[in-house]
Amino acid sequence: MRHRFGATIALAGVSVDVPAGAAVALVGESGSGKTTLLRCFNRMVDPDSGDLFVGEANVRTQDPTALRRRLGYVQQHGGLLPHWTVAENVGLVLRTLGTRDDTAVAEALSLVGLSIDTFAQRYPHELSGGQRQRVALARAVAARPGAILLDEPFGALDAITRAEMQDAFDRLRTQLGVTTLFVTHDLAEAARLAEAIVVMRAGRVEQRGTIAELRGAPATAYVRALVARALAQLESLGRSAT
Repeated sequence: MRHRFGATIALAGVSVDVPAGAAVALVGESGSGKTTLLRCFNRMVDPDSGDLFVGEANVRTQDPTALRRRLGYVQQHGGLLPHWTVAENVGLVLRTLGTRDDTAVAEALSLVGLSIDTFAQRYPHELSGGQRQRVALARAVAARPGAILLDEPFGALDAITRAEMQDAFDRLRTQLGVTTLFVTHDLAEAARLAEAIVVMRAGRVEQRGTIAELRGAPATAYVRALVARALAQLESLGRSAT
């Protein structure tokens, strides 16, 4: 897949696959192309060349609005509508599909550890950062999509809240068996949450593999340095990478 923003090459011949039910992380510094690649899958970006498939369907031939209703999407800061309640935000996709169901909203909130009795009528400004991200995650899964795209969903949170959200996300995706592609600049987070890690730099894939493969046989000096930083971070948190 290839894409430019003016004279800037965002994607330079990138190819990535995400096995059904798996979690794949796109890791890299700012400007590496990871968010551009993620947004190609829901047609928020239309690449200059290349095809993208979700299952057997080429997303480049599909209506963007209909496509986005079938894919969960979580932005870094949640993207909640400030004038809507929690229940209304979570039910957004259900409403557009014509299947608004209060039970489905309650189930989605329960999946992310929030009680509908406590949170349904609150507004985003009445929530903590972690609670807003939980609501955004609940909205993404309320319609039970086959795949979820997440763009640095925990990057703006403090360390403790971030760890809690990582745990909540890992439990949720395991419970639902949903295919997941997520962007992070943090290799330690990717090691914790993904079966496969795609390291990107300057619009290209430097290496793909498990954290053990990246650690044992780094393909480039960039990957080697990235792994060293991640292992040091995991060690400081009392965790290990496998």
